[in-house]
Order: sequence, then C-alpha cells, then structure tokens
Amino acid sequence: MNIGIFTDTYFPQVSGVATSIQTLKNALEKQGHNVFIFTTTDPHLEKGKIEPNIFRFSSVPFISFTDRRVAFRGFFEATKVAKEVQLDVVHTQTEFALGMIGKYVAHQLKIPAIHTYHTMYEDYLHYVLNGHLLRPYHVKQFTKSYLKNMDGVIAPSMRVKDLLNRYDVNIPIDVIPTGVDIDSINSDNYRDVRKDLGISEDQKVILTLSRIAAEKKIDHILNAMPHIIDEIPNVKLVIAGDGPDVDILKSQVERLTLEDYVIFAGDVDHADVGNYYRMADLFVSASDTETQGLTYIEALAAGRKCVVYDTDYTENVFDNENLGRVFTSQKEMLEDILFYLKKDSAEVPQDLLENKLKQISADNFAKRVHDFYQFAINNYQENQEEDLYDQN
Repeated sequence: MNIGIFTDTYFPQVSGVATSIQTLKNALEKQGHNVFIFTTTDPHLEKGKIEPNIFRFSSVPFISFTDRRVAFRGFFEATKVAKEVQLDVVHTQTEFALGMIGKYVAHQLKIPAIHTYHTMYEDYLHYVLNGHLLRPYHVKQFTKSYLKNMDGVIAPSMRVKDLLNRYDVNIPIDVIPTGVDIDSINSDNYRDVRKDLGISEDQKVILTLSRIAAEKKIDHILNAMPHIIDEIPNVKLVIAGDGPDVDILKSQVERLTLEDYVIFAGDVDHADVGNYYRMADLFVSASDTETQGLTYIEALAAGRKCVVYDTDYTENVFDNENLGRVFTSQKEMLEDILFYLKKDSAEVPQDLLENKLKQISADNFAKRVHDFYQFAINNYQENQEEDLYDQN
C-alpha cells in the first residue's frame, strides 16, 4: 500500500505528534508498505540533508506556537507528487495547512482520506489572545467542518472519541492508541545521563519529560517537591524538554529555593530518550490534557514505573501497581510519588512488562491503522460504485 501522511509537525520538531508519526511510518514500512511524509520546511533541519520519501513545503512559524510551523503553499506540488508515487490513501495528522492540502490531494486523486485527531483544542484556547477570542463552540464548528466528507478518523483514546461524538462527528471513528517503538527506546545507544547531569547513583531521580508549557502542569510537581524533600532528602527532579514556560518554571524553582534539587535538562533528542527514562527511578506526568500519553508509555517501554494524571486512557495501561499509579489530586500525586521512591526497585517486573508491551507495540499500532486504511478504501470504492450505478 502507498500511504501519504500529511502533517505540519515532523522531526526535527520535538513533539508527541512527530514521534507518533515517525513510529507509525517506521512500523508500516517494516510491514512492507510505502510511506510518504508531506510536511513543512524547518530552519533547524541540516542544510542539504537527504530525506527519502519526505517532501517539505514552504512554511512559517505558527501564531501563538512559534516552535511549530504551518505551510503557506503546496496544493498543486503535493498533488503532482502524490500522483507520481500513486498514493492509495491520505492520512492527515493536522487540521491546518498540510491537513487541507491532504484533503485536496485525496479529492484530486479520488482516494480516501482519514485523519488522526491528536489535540484537545479546548485545553489550548488560552494561547489565543488569552482565551478571549475563541470558545469551545468555535472548536466544535471547526472540527466538524474539517472532518466533513472525510472517510474516517482515528482517536488515540476513548476521551478523544467521546469528544468527537459530543461534536456530532458522524464519520467512522476507530480508537487506536499510539504505539511505541520499543526497539528504539531500548536501543544500544547507551549514555550515562546521571553522570552527565551530575547525579550520583545513590540519589533518587524523578523524571518528567514533555514540552515545557502550562498545560503540562509541571508547576504541580514543583509544588510537591518541598514535601518530597522532607521525606527523601537525596532526591532530584529532572525536567527534560523545552517550551514557552521554561523561564516561568525556573522562577518558581527560585521562589521555592529548589535550585539544588531541580535540573532543567533541555531538549532531548528522540534517540536519547530511552537513556533518560532508564536513569530515573520514577516517571511523573501531571498533565491532564493528554490524548495518547506517549511519554509514559515510552517510560514503561524502558521498564520504569509511572505516576500520571488519571484519564480514560490510563485505566487501560496502569491496571497493576507494579506498572504505576494514577491520581486526580495534588495530595494523591504526592502520596504516589513517595510510595514508589521509598521502594527498593524502580524497574517493572519483566513478565508483566512483556505482556503490556505487546498491547502498546509499534507493530500492533501499525497493523490496526493499516486495517482502518483498508476499511476506508473498501468503503470508498463501494460508494464510488454506488454513485456510478445511481448515475446510470
């Protein structure tokens, strides 16, 4: 099958969406399919770098998310490329420029288009004029308009499916949790992160890894740190990632006099994230806006227990205390962190881990997405035949 993935976000940009797309691409190719990425130019991309089957279109920084890009042209060029590579299906991963280009390409080639709905935009309205311009009603109308006439939509979790149902989206919806490239997370690319960060082997390490932004609620973890230090003085919190709130969090660290206990590690190359997870005793995510929880699945893949905010998705992952715990309040988060840090071992039991990883593997993810592609293609062809019959 020849698959076209259309996305405004792709490497070298660092995000859960970019990681999810690369994981899907690699797994589909491993299963014998051809995957073509249609995405934006990026100033951080190495000049002259050859990227097989990746096509980039002129772009500018996206308003309010300047670390993200949006294409400003490419409809005809993308259509030409799509015809040359003989796409069988279009898979859009954004509702913006490349998503619209993907829909146009599918229409021109008379092939089905499906979409993955990654972002709960209602959680991000504060980024646009401090929330004074857009309301949830506008998000509903925008989403319905984008998905109109598409052939299916993938929801990474039941939370997303429930939202789409609330928006009265009436195209086929399939819940397919994002998979993890387990081999990549556990590659032989070993690096002693503790040594590089100046952390001794006897210290307890809490890791949070994400885009550094308000919706990730990292400030909640910082607020818990004085209480954690009272009971476990030899603890360190490593905040890995970059984003608009780095300076805000650094100011909070100063106010709480946590300079000796908190390390800002900066952006982490995806090839290196496994080393970060493995050096930690516990992974913590306080974000209540996750649609696919990619980071804590990666942490599990690296064999680390997690403490994460409770969502519809987490109940299918953390169904055993040896994998991790979920919380809904600051008090519960603190109790759960202390529970695990006081234990002797940070690692998940191997037999339990292997069973869980089968469910969240990249191979299983790709197989389920491919099945949805085939479903969309079959439906599209049947509808085309019915239209021809009606015309005759």
